[in-house]
Amino acid sequence: MVFSSLIFLYVFFPLCILIYLAVPGQKAKNIVLCLSSLVFYAWGEPLWVVLLIFSALVDYVNSKIIDAHRGLWQAKAALAASVVINLGLLVTFKYLDFFLGVFGWVARVEAPVVGLTLPIGISFYTFQTMSYTIDVYRGDVKVQNNFMNFLLFVSLFPQLIAGPIVRYSEIAEQIDGRTSVMSDMAAGLTRFMTGLGKKVLIANFAGATAENILTADLARLSCVEAWVGILCFSFQIYFDFSGYSDMAIGLGRFFGFRYGENFRHPYIARSITEFWRRWHISLGTFFRDYVYIPLGGNRRRQTRNILIVWFLTGLWHGASWNFVLWGLYFGALLLLEKHCLGGVLRKLKWGAAAYTFPLVVLGWVLFYFTDLSRALTFVGVLFGGGVPFDARARILLLNNLPLLGLCVVASTPLGAWAAGKARAYAKAGLPRALGAAAFLTYHAALLLLCTASLVGASYNPFLYFRF
Repeated sequence: MVFSSLIFLYVFFPLCILIYLAVPGQKAKNIVLCLSSLVFYAWGEPLWVVLLIFSALVDYVNSKIIDAHRGLWQAKAALAASVVINLGLLVTFKYLDFFLGVFGWVARVEAPVVGLTLPIGISFYTFQTMSYTIDVYRGDVKVQNNFMNFLLFVSLFPQLIAGPIVRYSEIAEQIDGRTSVMSDMAAGLTRFMTGLGKKVLIANFAGATAENILTADLARLSCVEAWVGILCFSFQIYFDFSGYSDMAIGLGRFFGFRYGENFRHPYIARSITEFWRRWHISLGTFFRDYVYIPLGGNRRRQTRNILIVWFLTGLWHGASWNFVLWGLYFGALLLLEKHCLGGVLRKLKWGAAAYTFPLVVLGWVLFYFTDLSRALTFVGVLFGGGVPFDARARILLLNNLPLLGLCVVASTPLGAWAAGKARAYAKAGLPRALGAAAFLTYHAALLLLCTASLVGASYNPFLYFRF
């Protein structure tokens, strides 16, 4: 089940809200949320919900062993077991065919050899459960003695499928002692609807255009068509993933959970370094705290550490060489900025965004094309390898200029600023009843637009589901 589906919007979510509000007490509400989350996951993954519960059980038991034998060999063994089992499950389901080819155990992998189905969200919940056990071992969090509460942390449906990656330390107190007042519910609903609009009204349309161009015969593409295609994909992946994060954060807020931000307008970044402080923030901080710093961070072998982190970042996104190269591409750019370009970019100030954004867009070429030869051909078209401009390109550009203009504005803080001003004006300048009416009218209109788009749409993917 996905958030941008009619079954979620009109059946699952309303029923979950009604039951959640009807039951008394925090314990009962936690049970409702936990069971609802398992139903949410099982809706699309009826078999792999068992794997989710098993993964949670592994880390729950190992964390209890660590807590009971702190400082002893049993604690180290439990930590090792947690890491090995979690990474073993991830490698088995996500990377087994890839590694069979890499290590030459099969002659050539053009189609899956083992062919295991990738459980949705395994890359996200594996990191969550494993980080909990590591934090218990480090003494950063107290052990959770209630398995149902721990399973709620792992399976909570707002962030289960595609993040953000939520650490136990962020919501430990909220599991047992949160409150959700009307202001939280209103703020959560607004954030959810903002994300839904990003996904349905922007990402889906940009994605449909991108797919039509990027899956076409590259030999027939003009330079302008290629740039429109990769720009549309760049905006699709941003509004798709940041929209999902907005919906996740909004749903969490509705039920009293406060998740950290996952995106902060990354396309206005003035360096690649700043871009990765704004894009998929929860993944970046995970690799920083659990890989980069333990390897030595900035203290020793910094270049090696950065390359390892970005190799793993690329591999995390998919079992294919294009993702590995995509990660190393950004690792190389970060090293270049660290050792050569940092001072120059700081002097350019906002002008440096003209350097950052094109490099990010080129990175998305590697991300999109799993066939590296096709990626190289496409780069050639981008830089004049084909016809620069033709009648078809002119029609495409004219038809998509409004969409691209909307994408540019919506990817900057301007949209949030305008919405904030409108809310402040409504709150200060309108009577309470009129303000409430305006709030409901806005959300109802946005929901109606999204519903109309979904009813007639055949294109509604969430890109990060496959990672």
